[in-house]
Amino acid sequence: QEHAYPADELMPLTCRGRVRGQEPSRGDVDDALGKFSLTLIDTLDTLVVLNKTKEFEEAVKKVIKDVNLDNDIVVSVFETNIRVLGGLLGGHSVAIMLKEKGEYMQWYNGELLHMAKELGYKLLPAFNTTSGLPYPRVNLKFGVRHPEARTGTETDTCTACAGTLILEFAALSRFTGTSIFEEYARKALDFIWEKRQRSSNLVGVTINIHTGDWVRKDSGVGAGIDSYYEYLLKAYVLLGDDSFLERFNTHYDAIMRYISQPPLLLDVHIHKPMLNARTWMDSLLAFFPGLQVLKGDIRPAIETHEMLYQVIKKHNFLPEAFTTDFRVHWAQHPLRPEFAESTYFLYKATGDPYYLEVGKTLIENLNKYARVPCGFAAMKDVRTGSHEDRMDSFFLAEMFKYLYLLFADKEDMIFDIEDYIFTTEAHLLPLWLSTTNQTISKKNTTTEYTELDDSNFDWTCPNTQILFPNDPMFAQSIREPLKNVVDKSCPRGISRAEESLGSGPKPPLRARDFMASNPEHLEILKKMGVSLIHLKDGRVQLVQHAVQAASSLDAEDGLRFMQEMIELSSQQQKEQQLPPRAVQIVSHPFFGRVVLTAGPAQFGMDLSKHKAGTRGFVATIKPYNGCSEITNPEAVKEKIALMQRGQCMFAEKARNIQKAGAIGGIVIDDNEGSSSDTAPLFQMAGDGKNTDDITIPMLFLFNKEGNIILDAIREYEAVEVLLSDKAKDRATIFKGKMIPNYIIDSNLEMENIDQKLSENDSYKQNSEEATSASQDVGVVSEEPEEGESSDVTDSDSLSPANAVSDSISISNQDSYIPGTDEASAPEPACTQGDNQPQEQKTETESNSKVNWDNKVQPMESILADWNEDIEAFEMMEKDEL
Repeated sequence: QEHAYPADELMPLTCRGRVRGQEPSRGDVDDALGKFSLTLIDTLDTLVVLNKTKEFEEAVKKVIKDVNLDNDIVVSVFETNIRVLGGLLGGHSVAIMLKEKGEYMQWYNGELLHMAKELGYKLLPAFNTTSGLPYPRVNLKFGVRHPEARTGTETDTCTACAGTLILEFAALSRFTGTSIFEEYARKALDFIWEKRQRSSNLVGVTINIHTGDWVRKDSGVGAGIDSYYEYLLKAYVLLGDDSFLERFNTHYDAIMRYISQPPLLLDVHIHKPMLNARTWMDSLLAFFPGLQVLKGDIRPAIETHEMLYQVIKKHNFLPEAFTTDFRVHWAQHPLRPEFAESTYFLYKATGDPYYLEVGKTLIENLNKYARVPCGFAAMKDVRTGSHEDRMDSFFLAEMFKYLYLLFADKEDMIFDIEDYIFTTEAHLLPLWLSTTNQTISKKNTTTEYTELDDSNFDWTCPNTQILFPNDPMFAQSIREPLKNVVDKSCPRGISRAEESLGSGPKPPLRARDFMASNPEHLEILKKMGVSLIHLKDGRVQLVQHAVQAASSLDAEDGLRFMQEMIELSSQQQKEQQLPPRAVQIVSHPFFGRVVLTAGPAQFGMDLSKHKAGTRGFVATIKPYNGCSEITNPEAVKEKIALMQRGQCMFAEKARNIQKAGAIGGIVIDDNEGSSSDTAPLFQMAGDGKNTDDITIPMLFLFNKEGNIILDAIREYEAVEVLLSDKAKDRATIFKGKMIPNYIIDSNLEMENIDQKLSENDSYKQNSEEATSASQDVGVVSEEPEEGESSDVTDSDSLSPANAVSDSISISNQDSYIPGTDEASAPEPACTQGDNQPQEQKTETESNSKVNWDNKVQPMESILADWNEDIEAFEMMEKDEL
């Protein structure tokens, strides 16, 4: 309300609202924004759960008065349904409840429901397909087919996108008596059910909305499918239709048969469900233990939840994706609430206080690492602690709600939460809707369902007194074997490929023996579903399509070969790569809350061996390029020197500022607009000489990150930073110093600061070696000849497409082996820290020179772009996270 209203979302680092069209596009992520005050609507029923009834009443009045749903803007049907339509219905549900109680909302006359109905009609044009599956996007003003709609050409949608409508649409029909909404949502669910793979009873991730053909044929419980399963079970609970329960149980049997590999949940191919489709998991599957609790299958829920908790304890947050041996695959964390949701449901089912401790850990981590002056910032990289200028509406709609409910006693609530069911966005719909305005006839379709052999139907509507008869230690006995599951997988003495050799048949071809010119080898690859593509730059690319393998066993051999090739290239590269470092602004008004991702140097102080890092005030040197004797040594002495890239070698700059008395150096890129958001990190090379004389730490910042410090200097003059291998929590930063009051007053428990500081001192974390997989990248250590550019070309830079040694790149489009099309190649080894970048390159100084006086930009514009993690979502486009 203070910083962002009436914008859709808050940008917590720049303390302003995110308005679509006024900020750089983030691609599909922005489809949730419709200029309809998204966060306010999404948070309405959260206010009532938190007993903020006065604030709720004012918020409802603002929504009624200010929100316009007739904007000429293209939005996601899925996101608009669960966040806006669900938010309006949830707000209406609690509004009529409060009105019945007689104290608040006495003026309310169904205005939110009227808005929900208006929005429902605006979403209906998306269903104008022969299949009944909705288009993924719709224009709020012009629909889909209108010439000005700018949408309607899409052919595919995700299963969750089409299958996560029934709760909101049915509730809208039941509230209003208008059956068309429920009819459309049911038709979409019916179509997905009919198109399931009959032999496995699984569904794919992406489906053609016109033909019903599966576009992506991998299946799991994470991104792209997750809430489809959730809504089948919850539709049965809310609507009382047995067919939804029967469908859910049929799918659940298949999930537990093929996808569940306790404690893991791994994607498989719908036609070959015994074959894993990838070796990593995404964070959205963290909702599944909560759904299993609702189902009544407690044991696997406890197992998977505990595995996820161990990953969180290792990285502070759940990475957006992580590998089967629990290493970071995608490092972002947009403050997703799914793990908190499952924690709440497990506590409700077991009453085990262990889950209160889990919740406490979540709250402490949010306050330590994500809280910023204007809100909570998403994590750009859980390994370095760097932030993103983003706070999605679901953070307030779901995370706050579930964490509050986890700790709330019954007397803390002004209504009975058991009278409601949670939508996938945690909006509240009253259970009495099951008997209201039933306009849809129920069909007895039991004969269509597979006979199940695991008593699935007997587990419906579980009673916790039966689940844990006289055994309060039941949950602990399940968790105990998983306590060290993450640590045991790290370090690993042998590669996964080598490990598989000891327990299975020997692959027909080893990666280390492969030769691209050997016809016999090429024939073996073809049999395993691996094809070889010659690229224009002389490299060759390996691509595996498991479905093209001669048999399922050959496909498995192909998977092993691809994994082995990635491991081989990673092992060959690991000694040449250094992990990213962190520049943390610790002075007023930042106090350690702003963390910048920095590139390391191959010379000078190794910050990974100096836990405390180097802390000091920054000063701009003269000359700014640092290529000659420093003319303002009095300003630089005992400070961290800021300099511009270019004109000479990095090592020469370091020697000059060290001679002037600097205690560290930060080199700022002279390439205008460069950012770690869109460019791979790189390490600064030496000059080909002995650099043992350089003892101070040197770090590299891209242009946008560097300008954040420069703008801070212009605005606050004295700016203090901490150079370290990883962002420090504020208790460590302010050890022995006066801690600002508002930090002490935050929700973080700091009653015993000395104890926490002692714990922090005893916690040691070594950086992992970064592992990209390319032999094309070398350390350039000499200054280029006059007139030549030292910029690394596309063929020399390390990118996800160059993922194998000896100029071989790996791609696995069907099997998703981490490598080419993924965010990073898998790491060859694992230590206690995961500080490697997803991509790195080594560069020398460039020839260019940029005038410092021409680089002044407002801090707001710099920060507005800084944390837009466009690259991450481009990497995710195949998985539609």
